[in-house]
Amino acid sequence: MDPFYFVFGRSANMVLILIFFFCSVSPSYGYDPLDPKGNITIKWDLLQSNSDTNDVKVSLLNFQLYRHIELPGWKLGWEWLGKEVIWSIQEAEATEQGNCFRFKGGQLPHCCEKKPLIVDLLPRAPYNIQTSNCCKGGVLSSMIQDPTKYAAVFQMNIGAGGVVDSDFDMPQNFSLGVPGYTCAKPVRVAPSKYSSDGGRRWTQALGTWNVTCIYSQYQASTSPKCSSTYNDSIVHCPKCSCSCQGLSGSKCVKFGETPSLLQQVKDSNQEPPSIVRCTRHMCPIRPLALKITVNNLNILKNYSGWNLVALHPNLKSLTQVFSFNYHPLNQYGHINDSGMFWGVEYYNDMLLQEGEVGNVQSEMLLHKDEGIFSFREGWVFPRRILFNGDECVMPPPDDYPRLPKNTARAASFTLSIIFSSLFMLLIIFAC
Repeated sequence: MDPFYFVFGRSANMVLILIFFFCSVSPSYGYDPLDPKGNITIKWDLLQSNSDTNDVKVSLLNFQLYRHIELPGWKLGWEWLGKEVIWSIQEAEATEQGNCFRFKGGQLPHCCEKKPLIVDLLPRAPYNIQTSNCCKGGVLSSMIQDPTKYAAVFQMNIGAGGVVDSDFDMPQNFSLGVPGYTCAKPVRVAPSKYSSDGGRRWTQALGTWNVTCIYSQYQASTSPKCSSTYNDSIVHCPKCSCSCQGLSGSKCVKFGETPSLLQQVKDSNQEPPSIVRCTRHMCPIRPLALKITVNNLNILKNYSGWNLVALHPNLKSLTQVFSFNYHPLNQYGHINDSGMFWGVEYYNDMLLQEGEVGNVQSEMLLHKDEGIFSFREGWVFPRRILFNGDECVMPPPDDYPRLPKNTARAASFTLSIIFSSLFMLLIIFAC
């Protein structure tokens, strides 16, 4: 008897347990097997507490390996449990002051909102108020791309709105203001410690709470954001990967036409609309990896700090990458089948809008592992592709090209290959 059926025939409880397990790690809950521990942590430190005010320090820490926060950046929100107000704030600001009528005749608080929304200061903020983890416009780099820019910190003086209360109530219902992220409830942890006098003295917060936020692509968008193929002559790209022409909300511009929408005033604090060149797939990003070329078909948006993640069993044999940065994602010990590519700073880390310069490209060189390299069932191609942290829909393996067995054996005599000649990938990504 097949062991699989034997196990499932033993007990219905086993079936329920397995169903619960697979549901608990569903991508809709934010689990990412390529970055199983990735999250954004909001750390709330209570530095000083008086009878009517409290000094707190808030830190946003991006512990994700390759997923980052790009412009227009994070917008941190929460809900006060009482009548708290923000008297003053440094290294950030609230988007709304709110109704401070009860403080008329005196100094007005910085924010009186029940649900304040805090944003980072812009890079052009005065130098006398900038710190090392401030003023990046809400951008948080990933841990791999730039570990020096993965954090944002600001401090606040908060009060109970004129009510004397010595107890500190941690706010609830935190949000990042970035699509796809869901934040858990605050959890009290060991107090943070701070060094002074060259590390000879340590002070610590009166209390520290952590709020963990995780990303789910399915929460960010109800439909897949990316679609991938290799070459139209090899595997056709799925039609309407991101949308279809003519559907409501789908806007595109034919080649050779100048869209009037480019004349509109763009709000730098909002995500620009997705206006792309009309294609059969209707996606703004199109990386073709005959030479790993990433073309931006979005007319209004560029991608700063972009990255590409690929899962391929022969990435462990990568010997050289020519125009991109590369870092392996070997999160499971000896398994090294996935890696991250991103642009070189000041050279191609900015993917510009659609046009002649709206692309980046590179080549790779791998040593062939004869135990892995095969033309059978298309596994010479990548098995998973992600652009800016969102996974692309791959064609089914039955659509991949196959070679006769004798041809595959003849190909195995080659000791090294140019990976880009095999990695003929066409990824289509949508924001």
